[in-house]
Amino acid sequence: MLDIKFVRENPELVKENIKKKFQDSKLLLVDEVIALDAEYRAAITEGDGLRAQRNKLSKSIGALMAQGKKDEAEAVKKQVTEQADRLKELEMREAELQEEVRQRMLVIPNMLDPSVPIGRDDSENVEVQRFGEPVVPDFEIPYHTEIMERFGGIDLDSARRVAGNGFYYLLGDIARLHEAVLAYARDFMIEKGFTYVIPPFMMHGSVVQGVMSFPEMDAMMYKIEGEDLYLIGTSEHTMIGRFVDQLIPEAQLPLTLTSYSPCFRKEKGAHGLEERGIYRIHQFEKQEMVVVCKPEDSMAWYEKMWRFSVELFRSMEIPVRQLECCSGDLADLKVKSCDIEAWSPRQKKYFEVCSCSNLGDAQARRLHIRVKGKDGKSYLAHTLNNTCVAPPRMLIAFLENHLQADGSVTIPKVLQPYMGGLEVMVPTHKKG
Repeated sequence: MLDIKFVRENPELVKENIKKKFQDSKLLLVDEVIALDAEYRAAITEGDGLRAQRNKLSKSIGALMAQGKKDEAEAVKKQVTEQADRLKELEMREAELQEEVRQRMLVIPNMLDPSVPIGRDDSENVEVQRFGEPVVPDFEIPYHTEIMERFGGIDLDSARRVAGNGFYYLLGDIARLHEAVLAYARDFMIEKGFTYVIPPFMMHGSVVQGVMSFPEMDAMMYKIEGEDLYLIGTSEHTMIGRFVDQLIPEAQLPLTLTSYSPCFRKEKGAHGLEERGIYRIHQFEKQEMVVVCKPEDSMAWYEKMWRFSVELFRSMEIPVRQLECCSGDLADLKVKSCDIEAWSPRQKKYFEVCSCSNLGDAQARRLHIRVKGKDGKSYLAHTLNNTCVAPPRMLIAFLENHLQADGSVTIPKVLQPYMGGLEVMVPTHKKG
């Protein structure tokens, strides 16, 4: 959410930013906000004037009564009563106007960083650089669920009977590999100086509105019936929500946190062939990284965070690339974002496994997360988040890149301690 003062003083810049995101339907919101804000400020000014006048008149009533000017005193009393009624009207209108402005401001997108490429959707995202050499082996790589089935490692049919589509049972070495990746990612981030956190897996609606845009909320969130609670779609939401209405001493910044959580998502929309299995699901687990910092440090942390993801995946011998997200692909709260995509030897292309975002002060403004500076003055913090690893999707990249011609899967050295020293996973089931 933008600063209302910024919108008031820079309406054309805000409109140009909306156009860059190809959201022309929101252009009218800028004019509406400015008009409503002007009315709101006028109501405040009138109210302040009435209060000052009322106080003055109230003091005069006693003096008039003391002088025996009863009729004049009664006339002043009537005037004070009328002013009180008008004040009530103004106060109600102020509250209405404030909420109308707020609702529109929640929809107006955050200002993009100048470095963000302009494009309509994810098809226009820009490859920046690659890390590791993508390899296509000389043998056929099956679909990821088939690889897992050869290890007796997945049961989608039972999950479908229990919970419907978009859920899974992981078993045996595949389940162990899933947990090994999470444990390794946890320790990887701890070694980077991040504090490990297990956050709440539910949050209030007010926190949801504070951390994400309405379209994201509708597309992602599961609501608990009869409760003001939502299941988290990613742990960064409750991680940032932890600081709602807080005044953080500047000396404590940056706050560098890494969190584990299950994640729950509706995942609306049509799913193609490559999004079956465990690629796009309603429940998964994730290791996340979150940073709360001073505004002047946020871009440096953005650079560090996506590079952590690259380092993590390369340590597991998985080729990746960085993809700069274009303007039309950025959620409304984001200032700048990039995806880390892993190489798929089967598809002969990359696919998303991590997303790193700088949200500027948007979440802090919505949730009133402030920093107390050394001079005693307060200012809004900047917040950032990045996927460290989401094993279900990451497992696809892992299995494809480590699959051998004989059907076995090699375990990179960094994961072997988390797999009981296992160096190679050997299939337990014959090819179907």
